[in-house]
Amino acid sequence: MVRKEKKPEIVDWISEKLDRAEIVIVTDYRGLTVTEITELRRKLRPHGIEYHVVKNTLAGFAANTTGKSGLSEFLEGPTAIAFGYDDVVQPAKVLQEYMRASETTLGIKGGLLGDKRLTTEDITALANLPPKEVLIGKVVGLIQSPLYGLVNVLNGNLRGLVGVLQARVDQMQEGG
Repeated sequence: MVRKEKKPEIVDWISEKLDRAEIVIVTDYRGLTVTEITELRRKLRPHGIEYHVVKNTLAGFAANTTGKSGLSEFLEGPTAIAFGYDDVVQPAKVLQEYMRASETTLGIKGGLLGDKRLTTEDITALANLPPKEVLIGKVVGLIQSPLYGLVNVLNGNLRGLVGVLQARVDQMQEGG
C-alpha cells in the first residue's frame, strides 16, 4: 500500500513519463513472475523503453492530468506500462517478440500513440511493420523509379541522334 504522502509524487512521476513518451502500451502482467518481468525489462531497456508496474488509480490521475484520458479505459486489473520515447514501433515489436518467444501470459490491453488511442490490433499491426530501414529503402526506390525512367527516355533520344549522326558520318566517308 502506498502512503498518502507519496501518491502525489507518484502521479507526477507517471505524468512526466506520459508527457515525454511518444508511445505508451498498457499491458496485463497477470501471471508473470518477478523474474519474467525483469527479463522483459532487460529486453526493452536497450531500445530506450521503460516498463513499470503502476497502480491503476494513480495512472488514471496522471493520464487525466496530462490530457491523455484515453488511457484510463485500459487501466483495469494488474497493469504495467511500456513507455517508448524514440521509435514508436520498437515497443510493440519487443513486446510481441517476448510474447511469442516466452510461454507467459502477458497481454496487451491497448495504448496511446501521441494522443491517438490504440487498440490491441493497432499495436499488433505496428509490431508487424518492417524495420525502419526497409521502409526508407522502399520510399527511396519509389522516388528513384520515375527518375530512372526519365533518364532512360532522354538517353533513348540521344542514342537515336548519335546513331543518325554516325550513319551520316559513315555515309559521307563512303562517298568521300
